[in-house]
Amino acid sequence: MNLPQDDWATQYEKDDNSFLLDVRTAEEFDEVHIPGATNIDIMKGQGFIYSVEELDKSKNYYVYCRSGARSAKACQIMSELGFENAYNLLGGIMEWEGETE
Repeated sequence: MNLPQDDWATQYEKDDNSFLLDVRTAEEFDEVHIPGATNIDIMKGQGFIYSVEELDKSKNYYVYCRSGARSAKACQIMSELGFENAYNLLGGIMEWEGETE
């Protein structure tokens, strides 16, 4: 599900069962990321799928990338793998106005 920044951030902050997922490259992640995020690079193809399959499907996943395109694809893949709640940050970290590190 695609969510605009305000809805995505508000929902994430209120969610006691959340998992923050950054699907950019390790280099991009090292430059800047949202605090608390776990990095799993979607560009790793099957490696991404293997890593995601090890995650807890009962959690609510808040997914972002640079602009929202890769994270939208990641949410689609996660849905196909049986994840019920994967939320894509529209506009990605490029438009993110919250805290970063």
